Amino acid sequence: MSPTVRTARHDDYDDIVDLTSDVWADRAMADYIPDVFRDWVDDDGPNRKTLVVDVDGHAVGLAQAVILTETEAWFQGMRVDSDHRGKGFGSLLTEDLIEWAADAGASVGRSMVFSWNEAGLGQSLAAGFEAVTSFRWAHPDPADETPEMTVRNDPAAAWRCWQESDGRDVLSGLALDSGESWALSTLTRETLDRLAADQTVLTVGDDGPQGMACRVRTTDADGEQLAEYAVGVWSDVDAARALFTAVAADAATLGVDGTRVLIPETPRHVAQAAYASGNIDERPDFVFEIDGLGALS
Repeated sequence: MSPTVRTARHDDYDDIVDLTSDVWADRAMADYIPDVFRDWVDDDGPNRKTLVVDVDGHAVGLAQAVILTETEAWFQGMRVDSDHRGKGFGSLLTEDLIEWAADAGASVGRSMVFSWNEAGLGQSLAAGFEAVTSFRWAHPDPADETPEMTVRNDPAAAWRCWQESDGRDVLSGLALDSGESWALSTLTRETLDRLAADQTVLTVGDDGPQGMACRVRTTDADGEQLAEYAVGVWSDVDAARALFTAVAADAATLGVDGTRVLIPETPRHVAQAAYASGNIDERPDFVFEIDGLGALS
């Protein structure tokens, strides 16, 4: 039977468990897809679409698209069963999701790939995506400490700091999306205003902003509560130390177990974050982008 791309269903669950069982078999981590698949099916609607490739009544491929903003879509969860790789199923899923996202009004689509995921990197390029940026996670431990610089919840100052930061250029203006876990979207002044009211926006500096970070949510990860910060940028190592101390203090007020701060993947940012926070991920993550979705659909 020829492969068919269709909307995912609850009765695909066992197939999804099977096809994800050996995706990261060489790494000490489990695939998250089985834990979220049923929610993905339930949440399908105008802003979210989950598709599978069906062969002989079995789901052998999976991918999802999410509309983040009026113009930005996020593609995630691309998986193909090991017995069906190399047959173009990933491209079939991508083509259908691009068409769906374009019809929903998106003009640009992005996705994230772990830097160690060679198959995912190749698939992204084969589907027409281009690498646009990379980032890393810093994890300052929650602690009730006082930064050596003045800390404010000031979205205007944070926006100024972001606009003037070399980190913004490195990240192509992207930060962790406030609505979708693990997705990145364009950070706007409106987003900072909302986060200042609903979460917190941190700026550090005695004579003008020298660093900024913004918390987007708390989340469960492997049985722990984490405070997630959409991005962190700073001017120098002293500002980095003050910013990560401010993040640690903010997280301590929430009573969470840990933090996750998205930082630009540059030698300066990574080295200074390692020095200031004491805990960063070993490897970066890559963000891929495909533009002009309407012309491709």
